[in-house]
Amino acid sequence: MKYDVAIVGAGPAGIFTALEMIRQGSSRKIIIVEKGRAIENRRCPKNTTKKCVNCRPCSITTGFSGAGAFSDGKLSLSCEVGGDLPSLIGETFAQEMIDYTDKIYLEFGADTRVEGIGQTEKVKDIRKRAIQAGLKLVDCPIRHLGTEKAQEIYLAIERFLQERGVEILFGYNCCDVILEDGVCKGIVIEPETSAGTSDGEREKILAGHTVIATGRRGAEWLEKICARYDIAHAPGTVDIGVRVEVRNEIMEDVNNVLYESKLIGYPQPFKNKVRTFCQNPGGFVSQENYDDDLAVVNGHSYKELKSGNTNLAILCSHDFTEPFNQPIEYARKIGEVTNMLGAGHILVQRYGDILDGKRTWEKELSRSNVRPTLPDAVAGDITAAMPYRAMINIINFIQAVDHVVPGFAAAETLLYSPELKFYSNKVKMDTDFNTNVKNLHCLGDSSGWTRGLMMASAMGVIMGRKLAEEN
Repeated sequence: MKYDVAIVGAGPAGIFTALEMIRQGSSRKIIIVEKGRAIENRRCPKNTTKKCVNCRPCSITTGFSGAGAFSDGKLSLSCEVGGDLPSLIGETFAQEMIDYTDKIYLEFGADTRVEGIGQTEKVKDIRKRAIQAGLKLVDCPIRHLGTEKAQEIYLAIERFLQERGVEILFGYNCCDVILEDGVCKGIVIEPETSAGTSDGEREKILAGHTVIATGRRGAEWLEKICARYDIAHAPGTVDIGVRVEVRNEIMEDVNNVLYESKLIGYPQPFKNKVRTFCQNPGGFVSQENYDDDLAVVNGHSYKELKSGNTNLAILCSHDFTEPFNQPIEYARKIGEVTNMLGAGHILVQRYGDILDGKRTWEKELSRSNVRPTLPDAVAGDITAAMPYRAMINIINFIQAVDHVVPGFAAAETLLYSPELKFYSNKVKMDTDFNTNVKNLHCLGDSSGWTRGLMMASAMGVIMGRKLAEEN
């Protein structure tokens, strides 16, 4: 099979590459290879079974639009949020591309309402409390798609691409790239089975340009590809943390003013960067399954369906230097130990129990004000698996946030583990997203340059323009 452009991964970066090529009038032959299913066929059995059944590939993290289809669907509209792409292409250009990409989402039906703007005095008051607590507040405008609306929008984009000749090959895994004399000539693919393994029948797809956009789910695979073929990259930051859940009443002021408050701190004694991420007012804590049955915690929120709780991630960033160069594997090991303690499930523990040095029991959760929105989470002791440095950072950060949001550090506040972000491998590229291998490009969260829907989508738009110019 021969194409002009082969895109690996149908997440936001990949689909917006193809989408922008079409919008720019390109007639190039495009194929997108995705190991998951079309968005209309993505179903999570947990909605019926009420517990994770470890289906492969996981419908929450794979398929058209990637994890975005089942996420809370929040688009961060500031270049200050979403990764390091502005440092590569410049902040002004990055913001221009975010604004442009936002208009595309609106064309496909995104809500016109923008959260987190228009209440200047209240934002100033929240920022004042953050400064007093030694934290930085990043007040980023948010366009909230909602989990159910995000699926409608991405379904419309999927059909738009297919109707205009983009071939999308679902149920196929990219197992290798084809390199000849330092030039990427395409990829090698194999069918996925229902057990999450290949059936051994491999095919080659030849392409003038190959775009790898495999998302956080594919970050570890891309890291191995980079090492195998000497694609220039460097181990970067790995994020290890917890998903925190509190009653909506605790977060009410911040939710109403900012919708998603992004707080950053460097707590004593280690001074690692710790931040809040992916805040979901009235949301639900969820489970995602990665390869080898690794269960990690996440969160999402709907436009209509609401819970009585707010959840958000607290992530501790770890940078490694010589001789260690496997940050993704380090985070995975922490996740595996946590899963072992929870018998394959997500662990949940009350904050007060952590301070008291005891595990949490199911009966204690049943009489708490904060009831878990992840029904099959197992009460236990997350500190038995969380590294000391990360745990101390998280505890001290929670205490600082309590000054900004009184009640956040209540004894009944729930902490779920593991919350891990696999985007630590940073691929070295120029401003046109060229790697040191000719005709090979890497985009989105797996490249290490973006973190989240909007920045990954904008990176895809830029890539699409570059490829369209070669018509």
